[in-house]
Amino acid sequence: MRKLILSALAVAAIVAGHFVWPRLNQTRDRLDYLRAWRADPEAHADWQVRAGERCGSAPFVMPTDGYIGFIWGDNFRLGQAHQGIDMFGPSREVGVTPVVAAFAGFLTRESTWRSAVIIRAPSDPLQPGRQIWTFYAHMADPFGNSFILPEFPPGTFDLPVEQGALLGYQGNYSGDAANPVGMHLHFSVVKDNGRGGYENELEIANTYDPTPYLGVNLNADMAAFGEPPTCATGV
Repeated sequence: MRKLILSALAVAAIVAGHFVWPRLNQTRDRLDYLRAWRADPEAHADWQVRAGERCGSAPFVMPTDGYIGFIWGDNFRLGQAHQGIDMFGPSREVGVTPVVAAFAGFLTRESTWRSAVIIRAPSDPLQPGRQIWTFYAHMADPFGNSFILPEFPPGTFDLPVEQGALLGYQGNYSGDAANPVGMHLHFSVVKDNGRGGYENELEIANTYDPTPYLGVNLNADMAAFGEPPTCATGV
């Protein structure tokens, strides 16, 4: 019985490795591209997307300026799949790269949120009648000083915003001042919980693939390498 269990575990490990290790390698490759971008954005201007830019007939517009460094489904470590996209601005300075609403809806900023807002879209443009949410994070400095516009203070609930409306600016807030994340916007499309609220965005199962919403291949299972995601590489 012990040998049977060990054999089953070995097979499971091989199967898991077959699916997980390629993703880890892809994430490392994307990290190499990101280093090149951060070192000299001007040399890679063709990798950049623009806030408010629409790719083809996609229903969403790009929520910020910069390079899409990590995409939906990337693996940073075993068992952790990235639940959105990370967009790294061309400036090294926090609080200057604009963040806009990718789609119109009703904005909420929870009372404890220093760097994030979420926007409720009552009708999913890809599946009318289904409610979805768009989530925007890291809009503060390492100490939690917010770059979200003052029009959206903590405790804001269901405030109407138009597509393309300025929400704030990219930051590098992580919740730990000693370990800030690199300056970027984390953006995701979050599922409704069926009770008028949103699911926990930290789980990829609670989010939707942003590819059809933004018109660019942003799914790690399908994205080609050597082609940083831009409107020019749209689906």
